[in-house]
Amino acid sequence: MTLPKFIITMERLRVGERSSGIGVFRLGMVNQHKDLLKPGDSCLGGGYYHFDYTSNRIILDRSSYDFGKPKWHLLEVLKVPSVYRGLRLIYYYDDGRKFDVSQELQIEYYD
Repeated sequence: MTLPKFIITMERLRVGERSSGIGVFRLGMVNQHKDLLKPGDSCLGGGYYHFDYTSNRIILDRSSYDFGKPKWHLLEVLKVPSVYRGLRLIYYYDDGRKFDVSQELQIEYYD
């Protein structure tokens, strides 16, 4: 059964580079989180999402069975598809704590 799931992946590094601190946000209706991966991706976790159109937010929560909770602390920049420009990304941990992705990380948009 397909469900609304997201992952964050580490941007691919060039030979000789250390961690870039740049993540890529990917979401879709899939059976498993790993279905969102592209060849060579390094996943930093994932979870589930829903759109809150009233407050212009994408609400992220829970964790991926395949990759665990998102490791936001490894990122400085998150690349987000440009179709989601104008929507804030908010992640809720299981204990109710809120991580405002749009405020805590630098967001860059891509096509």
